[in-house]
Amino acid sequence: MLVHSRIARAAIALAGVAALAACGDEVTGPATPATVAARTVAPATPGPTAEAGSPPEVIEAPASPVAAPTVAKTQGRVRIYSGPSDVALSPAPDTGRGSTVIELNGTASAELGTYVADGQGRTLYRFDKDTAEPSTSNCAGECAATWPPLLVRSAGQIYPSGINPKLVGYVERADGTCQVTIAGWPVYLFAKDTEPGDTLGQGVGGTWFAISPTGERTGSGPEVVSTPSPAAAR
Repeated sequence: MLVHSRIARAAIALAGVAALAACGDEVTGPATPATVAARTVAPATPGPTAEAGSPPEVIEAPASPVAAPTVAKTQGRVRIYSGPSDVALSPAPDTGRGSTVIELNGTASAELGTYVADGQGRTLYRFDKDTAEPSTSNCAGECAATWPPLLVRSAGQIYPSGINPKLVGYVERADGTCQVTIAGWPVYLFAKDTEPGDTLGQGVGGTWFAISPTGERTGSGPEVVSTPSPAAAR
């Protein structure tokens, strides 16, 4: 009976090791993963259809997971993350007071250098008549109709890519909305930019420029001026 009991315990122990191996826990033995071994085992004797000199099966390594961004900074109820989101974003609909999710992307341009665009590829601008210290917007009314401020709605999330998240924030406007800032500068869209990558606002009035990831002007480009009327020319 003692012998049978020892044999039974040994069998249970071996079954437990097999179960651990099936669950993916590390066990002693060959380092080849079970899934790879199952795909690469060949019959001991090649069958009649085996072709001599056929290349070995290529096993692709799984892609490395993308690290989830962490919160780098919090301002009010707006969280600013360490980089782009690792999942698809679904912001709440904009009801006129901004979006709950904002993406900022550093974008390369042969003409302008690197500027910042939003998640839809729309160029973001700064206004020389604003101030960065303290953050102040001086564009309202008709100005804001032509240059809509980029607004974030509380509780919001901002995901910058190619931009130091510590430079990202927001300023409260006179109407109570919250305008995204980069290095203190409020940022705007341009109503005449209709396609992703448009930069028609660059240099307008000598005061509007696509904003760089550090809050500076990008390459100035030609200044856009109005053509004087014949009466003014006389």
